[in-house]
Amino acid sequence: MASTSTPLTLPVLPLDDEVVLPGMVVPLDLSDSEVRAAVEAAQAAARTTPGKPRVLLVPRIDGTYAGTGVLGTVEQVGRLADGDPGALIRGRGRVRIGAGTTGPGAALWVEGTRVDESVPEPLPGQVAELVKEYKALATAWLRKRGAWQVVDRVQAIDDVSALADNSGYSPFLTTDQKVELLETADPVARLKLATQQLRDHLAEQDVAESIAKDVQEGVDKQQREFLLRRQLEAVRKELRELNGEQEGEESDDYRSRVEAADLPEKVREAALKEVDKLERSSDQSPEGSWIRTWLDTVLEMPWNERTEDAYDIQGAQAVLDAEHSGLQDVKERITEYLAVRKRRTERGLGVVGGRRGGAVLALVGPPGVGKTSLGESVAHAMGRKFVRVALGGVRDEAEIRGHRRTYVGALPGRVVRAIKEAGSMNPVVLLDEIDKVGSDFRGDPAAALLEVLDPAQNHTFRDHYLEVELDLSDVVFLATANVLEAIPEALADRMEIVRLDGYTEDEKVVIARDHLLPRQLERAGLEKEEVAIDEGALRKLAGEYTREAGVRNLERSIARLLRKVAALHELGERELPFTVRDEDLRSLIGRPHHVPESAQDPAERRTSVPGVATGLAVTGAGGDVLYVEASLADPETGAAGLTLTGQLGDVMKESAQIALSFLRSRGAELELPVGDLKDRGVHIHFPAGAVPKDGPSAGVTMTTALASLLSGRLVRTDVAMTGEVSLTGRVLPIGGVKQKLLAAHRAGVTTVIIPKRNEPDLDDVPAEVLDKLDVHAVTDVRQVLELALAPATADAAPEVPVAA
Repeated sequence: MASTSTPLTLPVLPLDDEVVLPGMVVPLDLSDSEVRAAVEAAQAAARTTPGKPRVLLVPRIDGTYAGTGVLGTVEQVGRLADGDPGALIRGRGRVRIGAGTTGPGAALWVEGTRVDESVPEPLPGQVAELVKEYKALATAWLRKRGAWQVVDRVQAIDDVSALADNSGYSPFLTTDQKVELLETADPVARLKLATQQLRDHLAEQDVAESIAKDVQEGVDKQQREFLLRRQLEAVRKELRELNGEQEGEESDDYRSRVEAADLPEKVREAALKEVDKLERSSDQSPEGSWIRTWLDTVLEMPWNERTEDAYDIQGAQAVLDAEHSGLQDVKERITEYLAVRKRRTERGLGVVGGRRGGAVLALVGPPGVGKTSLGESVAHAMGRKFVRVALGGVRDEAEIRGHRRTYVGALPGRVVRAIKEAGSMNPVVLLDEIDKVGSDFRGDPAAALLEVLDPAQNHTFRDHYLEVELDLSDVVFLATANVLEAIPEALADRMEIVRLDGYTEDEKVVIARDHLLPRQLERAGLEKEEVAIDEGALRKLAGEYTREAGVRNLERSIARLLRKVAALHELGERELPFTVRDEDLRSLIGRPHHVPESAQDPAERRTSVPGVATGLAVTGAGGDVLYVEASLADPETGAAGLTLTGQLGDVMKESAQIALSFLRSRGAELELPVGDLKDRGVHIHFPAGAVPKDGPSAGVTMTTALASLLSGRLVRTDVAMTGEVSLTGRVLPIGGVKQKLLAAHRAGVTTVIIPKRNEPDLDDVPAEVLDKLDVHAVTDVRQVLELALAPATADAAPEVPVAA
């Protein structure tokens, strides 16, 4: 495209880090010596040649001249806007710089050759499209800058070379980019280059504008929010002044409290969302009150507070032994838990899979054995906080999981409130009377406890009120119950059952001496030097004045005894100090209420007539002695069949039918007059008819009572029995052996008959009880009858009691 022409000799006007393209008009400062020398040399040469003075504008980058310059004409010499001398120079065309030469003035003179920049007419189609694209891009850029007049000038340019050189005015081009445009001789290639540079700049500008817009929107939103909050504070201040309120009465700044609180990340996010809602709501809105209550609850929760466990295993065991006598099973379980937790902590296994090493124990036993007080001792031994949650009579599921916040007066559940009350995330929580939880149309609280007491789930427990996850995996849950069967099976499966079957008489004496007596002395206002109760009196109180699995009534008896002594002293009838002995009990608190059958007159004993047998049973109050009475109806009445009284359950009724069927089918083998059973009605009665009774363990007792009735042989007074009977006379295993043997021991029974398959359960019975009992393990009813029935006397006719 480029071609050569007549050589030119021109003075060089160097441009440091600047580029002038053909068609551009630029003002230059003549105070620069090189610029002034070039202009003066051009003026001197113009005196001898026609036309305007001409100079060669050459870019000088880092001291190096470019290979191509621009022929410029000095259009005018005068003063610039700031008053300094200057010259206005117009670029005319490209010049290829050649060798240096000489000329007038102090300027550098070089030889150069004009570059041919012509484009053949008409323009090819691709070039025309290129021209159109460049004009469109240039117009878009100029319109963004508001240069509407320049838009018209650009649109009027038709020459390809001039259009490409017009980009020299673009302020976004770097010096290197302008030099590249200057040194590109081909006009079409130069226009492509200019188009690409302009396109790249517009793309960068769009990105920059998008970023700036986002930033500005964010800044505007923050400024707007800031101004609105200031206005809101001003309005609230005016309202407070209008209502006569003090500045301090306004609620605290919840946002700063939430940000300053040590909250888990998810809890913090939920709290900040509620703070945003609170700030948008009015003071009179009920929603604002709900949000404040919720935020107060969240901020009061001990999210990251934990007490350090006391890993002194021997010290913990000493605490448990000092505060409770007996109860070895639960003490061993707590000691094992502490030992394992200590080893896990030493090995860095405190948290595994998001779960910590909590425990869920169920203490099942009769009332008064110390289940509730044991929870405090466990917390004391572990060095943890203790909280008691009473579940007796709870029927609303919301009591466990909390209410939804949409309800008026909504509260978190009792578990969350217990954690809040404890002030730590790892307390000992006693769920008292878990077997008394009911269910109705408001839900099943026992089902809500399934997640709370499941070690695999409770690390993400979610209360309906809080609606954020609460980690309960480090809590030690101790549930107490009197009857295991009353606990739903799914709930009982999640807990480790520890049975507390009651105390022996020796243990009761120790508990009374070491724990109950000092406590009641203090409550009665007496000193331990003033009143003492010897061991004989304590043993009589435990054995004859109270008959229970626990020690609650024993403590009441001690309290009553001390009150009587204090009253007598105040009346002047008793001097202190005073020691209460067993012979003093009757005069102080009356006669004994529970005299053993063996201590009664033979004629007054219940088993003094045939047809009465002593059984053993388990109730909600522990083990107990159960008497069974049997009689035959007068054959003249014609009332055949079986009659059962005593408020019996279905299982016990079936046991009576089995006992009767066995004697009818096998009575002849036992030399019993079974003919009476076919013709006469049989009546079996269980005294204390107001108390519901059920269970299979009275089978052998009913069989023995009927056999005694038919044979006329008395049942031994010192014998008690338990066991299920089959139609073939087999004695089958039952439950509650330990509680039943403790009850037999309390009642003064010396011989106990149990099923053979229950013999391993004797390992759970205290040694001091077994030493005083003669326990017989049997497999057949015949063995029971041999042991239980007294020998028949020669003159003893079988006088069978007849029911009226």
